[in-house]
Amino acid sequence: MTEPISAEGRLAGKVAIVVGGGQTPGATTGNGRATALVFAREGARVVVIDRKVDRAEETAAEILAAGGTATAIGADVTSSSDCEAFVAHTLATYGRVDILHNNVGIGIGDASALRVTEEAWHRIIDTNLTSMLLTSRAVLPSMRDRRDGVIINVSSIASIASTPLIAYKVSKAGVNALTQQLAIANAKYGIRVNAILPGLMDTPMAVDAAATARGVDREEIAARRAATVPLRGRQGTAWDVAHAALFLGSDEASFISGVLLPVDGAQSLQVH
Repeated sequence: MTEPISAEGRLAGKVAIVVGGGQTPGATTGNGRATALVFAREGARVVVIDRKVDRAEETAAEILAAGGTATAIGADVTSSSDCEAFVAHTLATYGRVDILHNNVGIGIGDASALRVTEEAWHRIIDTNLTSMLLTSRAVLPSMRDRRDGVIINVSSIASIASTPLIAYKVSKAGVNALTQQLAIANAKYGIRVNAILPGLMDTPMAVDAAATARGVDREEIAARRAATVPLRGRQGTAWDVAHAALFLGSDEASFISGVLLPVDGAQSLQVH
């Protein structure tokens, strides 16, 4: 994290929980880690949640080294008790939760409707969709009491585009619906809920993991993906997602709720 922490930044004084704030090892930065770093740079105190606590600790360490405030917690976000515990810890430590950023998504084992196993289906749906209900349900009471708060869910353009991965698509379409339902149900409490729909991003989970699984060079995977993106023929980066999250989490977006925001280089506009 090279940029300094801003005491007067766009999130100054706010407390943000970033779920999925660690990352898969790789050559680039993951969406969750980038968002945690950008939130911290803009003055937020950040609670980094990840299933693998060492990855959350790496993100928190970058923030602390730059002079920011961060806490790392290991948690399984498919467990309601784990979600309630890290929210309770955040409230006890910082006294509030201003932003919940849900950045969790897996697709391992996914396939077409005739090939996906029930085990893979349930694992993907629980991780990608049910977790966002559980984390949101854990923060909403305190946000309602304060009559303020922001929830940002990371979906995917796969939710609105064609893909052979049925469980991933259905889970992310569910994230869109959950986002809109939470937005309208909590508007009267001053709570905003929006979703980001990333397209093809050059992240470790998307590129490095795919290259390893297929036994090819990561640059080959990256080039194939980039060639399909209309805007400049390049993939996006985790920083593109992070800056979209920064806007949605800031007071600049105070009249925006229920939005499904593609961050995809216009890819979702293509009709095949």
